[in-house]
Amino acid sequence: MRADRAVQSGMSRASLLTLFRAEVVYTGMGTPVTDGAVAVAAEDGKQIFIDSGPFAALAGRYPGAEVRNAGFAISPPPANAHTHLDLTDMPTMNDSYERFIPAVIAWDAAGKRTPAAAERGAAEILAGGVRVIGDIVTRREVLTFLLEHPGLSGVAYWEVIGMDPRENARLLAETEEIINECRKLERPGGVRLGLTPHTLHTVNDALMQGLAALARAYRLPLQIHVEESPLEKPMFISGTGELAEVRRRFEPDWEPPGTGPVPHLAKLGVLEAGPTLVHMVNVTEDEVRLVHRHGCRVVHCPRSNDLLGCGRFPWETYMKHAVAVGFGTDSRASSPDLSVVREVGYARELHGRRADAGALVRAAVKGGRQALGLRTPFLLRGQDASVLHFWDGRPGGSEGTQGGAASL
Repeated sequence: MRADRAVQSGMSRASLLTLFRAEVVYTGMGTPVTDGAVAVAAEDGKQIFIDSGPFAALAGRYPGAEVRNAGFAISPPPANAHTHLDLTDMPTMNDSYERFIPAVIAWDAAGKRTPAAAERGAAEILAGGVRVIGDIVTRREVLTFLLEHPGLSGVAYWEVIGMDPRENARLLAETEEIINECRKLERPGGVRLGLTPHTLHTVNDALMQGLAALARAYRLPLQIHVEESPLEKPMFISGTGELAEVRRRFEPDWEPPGTGPVPHLAKLGVLEAGPTLVHMVNVTEDEVRLVHRHGCRVVHCPRSNDLLGCGRFPWETYMKHAVAVGFGTDSRASSPDLSVVREVGYARELHGRRADAGALVRAAVKGGRQALGLRTPFLLRGQDASVLHFWDGRPGGSEGTQGGAASL
């Protein structure tokens, strides 16, 4: 029996139908449904998605169908819009951002940001039913691994750090060489290449502008860490604090621009390249308006922000100004795992009444893909039910079997 006939004859075929009820159902289109359900039909040994909507409406449309509680949400799979897979082996830190960065540098210097670590991180993400990622990459072999990975989609962002202006020409030439070499590895539907000037306090202004120009010239996605540390604003407004001191070690004549990082990016012309801005915790409402005006997307990493003492992301302000927000797990060095589902759950507890459950799910699914320049997949009638992502895993079971036929 075809799926469309199952929809038309739901009354007589109720015994073949299962309604999976969830707090939120989001098809990738429109507004998420609260207290929703999806209808799945068993046909020739397959599970077919045939309908979705408010639970009460579906229960009336398919009387007698088996009802199963699916927990929090059902949707297309979410995206992990910001992570560092090559830090998967680094122990999780619960310390200040200022102590975290030297620890990462030391881990890198010890040769521990490896393809093997990235492979373990990718396997963890895929095991959770997620295949769309935005990963920050510091080694060519990891970049090659991601661009050639058959199971992943999204963006591998080549990261550049450079505080000393005397290094700019070399860094820009190396970056352009990597672009020309690695774009040949891109595949339709796979991982594509992007650029990440790490952040304004580790990349000098001229280099930041040069990297943004390369991204525009080659039409590459751009992602930048911005306003993660509470010390960024004092650095850029008054030239004070530990971050400013570090900057002057590499550029002794450096002077603060007198504005926060977001307005400074606008002044440099970098926001014109439409970068995705990651963390964006310590921002004003005017800065959120500025981000919206330039059409920039934002990625929220609540567990990392909390563990590193960065502050609370002003979720309600971004929603007020219709800024597209996605979710990322950052790395295992600053987060307990790479699960976007748990990231959203943490955000729900953190923001409480300020965050609508449907808006959180939509952000993880659609906002994450917008941050990576990708289209949102839709749940369409007649599709194999493996397209459904069950956020709490197998209905009645435990997390870890999210998405796919194994969830049904």
